Amino acid sequence: MPATIDGPDFVALQVRDLNAAADFCEQHLGLRRAAVSPPHAVVFDTKPTPFAVRELLPGVDLADTTRPGLGTVLWFQTSDAHQLHDQLTAAGITILTPIRDSPFGPMFSFEGPEGYTLTAHGG
Repeated sequence: MPATIDGPDFVALQVRDLNAAADFCEQHLGLRRAAVSPPHAVVFDTKPTPFAVRELLPGVDLADTTRPGLGTVLWFQTSDAHQLHDQLTAAGITILTPIRDSPFGPMFSFEGPEGYTLTAHGG
């Protein structure tokens, strides 16, 4: 039988300012840091898939990129999409797509650290 993959088991966004990106994830998304992270990254205690922000890999330059990760869709589950939407709006976070119903519950997209588009759903 050929080898296969089961699905993603780690997701990381490359960022220019690691501390600012980690602060964004903690302050606005409520993520909590994992007990251990490598020195070039901040890993969060997310389940089932660990999520991190990390310094740029050698050869990566995001200086001329206003929307890093364009073409990648990254969804986060939340217990209450409407409440999270309201919290992010009140904090001045740019909402990119208005909240609407989807097959996965209410969903909306917002501008995450350094311009990444993130989507939240659920609740």
